[in-house]
Amino acid sequence: MPPIAVAEKKTNGGNGKAKLLSKKTLTAQQKEAIKQLGRDKLIGMFRAMNLIRSFERRCEQMYQQRKIGGFLHLYMGQEALAGGMLSAIHSDDYVTTSYRDHGIALALGISPNVLMAELFGKVTGVSRGKGGSMHFFSKEYNLLGGHGIVGGQIPIGLGAAFRAKYLGTDQVSLIFLGDGAVNQGSFHECLNMASIWKLPAIFIIENNQYGMGTSVRRSTSVQDMTLKAQGYGMEGITVDGMNLLDCYMVVRDAVKTRRKRPSPLLVEAKTYRYRGHSISDPGTYRAKEEIENYHKVDPILQVRRLLQELDWLDDESAKALEKEVRKEVDDAVTFAEESPLPDPSERERHVYAP
Repeated sequence: MPPIAVAEKKTNGGNGKAKLLSKKTLTAQQKEAIKQLGRDKLIGMFRAMNLIRSFERRCEQMYQQRKIGGFLHLYMGQEALAGGMLSAIHSDDYVTTSYRDHGIALALGISPNVLMAELFGKVTGVSRGKGGSMHFFSKEYNLLGGHGIVGGQIPIGLGAAFRAKYLGTDQVSLIFLGDGAVNQGSFHECLNMASIWKLPAIFIIENNQYGMGTSVRRSTSVQDMTLKAQGYGMEGITVDGMNLLDCYMVVRDAVKTRRKRPSPLLVEAKTYRYRGHSISDPGTYRAKEEIENYHKVDPILQVRRLLQELDWLDDESAKALEKEVRKEVDDAVTFAEESPLPDPSERERHVYAP
């Protein structure tokens, strides 16, 4: 399977042909986005992507050392989605996602300390050590959870959109899901309700080409997932999920429109995960050449090259930033290791019982 270099439908990149990030090939819309973002914001987005990558690599190491247990689904390769899209929303907007939630949480600005502590099962964790990798949650950051049930997060994100519409706020709800969830009944029910009620819900399919070990070409009859939006009378957009600027622009424009006139939107972001479905998946169902091809369009390397071409970042500064990020992740591991386990009395706290 070749790497994603061309968006299949019109994107906010302009003419529907999303190219690798380079100063020479930037579209007018991408140039405008860079101007709007400015140097500091774009470097901040680049830093967030590096933080996600470094955090995930360390998680992999900690799992191998048996300091993290349970399920672990890594986000490496998909950093442009979280880094770009979540830079385009307000702090009071809602975000709901699946079990591959580390990158989303970090991009929202949640401390690596409390996220790593959660993975270690410590009481200082973002879910007090009760959720683990798949169940990050933060009321402060309006992260309505990572969810372990495929498609289970979609109705919850829809409920947040309903709340915003009912109360008359200008909030939007971003609902992240994998390509495997589009075949769940909850996905179709929620798209139908969102369209009927004109809710400010943005459904974002992180199409990383595989549902567990099964290629999307084998599991989904219609490859252009935006066509599913047509069945429910809503707009559908395909975007290059390896391209930070395009990911930023598609959500920037979507939320701007929906704050004024609430309506749902379906976004299919074509991306790729470098690791298997979970830490226990060696990914042997993928050809080595396929993975290597996607590494050639690595989202972090694309942004680093662009920043250097813009003279906003040199090699020395880039290395210093990467070193700073690694130190932040090292500190998170230390914080997690030194944090206490939950007291046994915690086992019934926050448990709902009718």
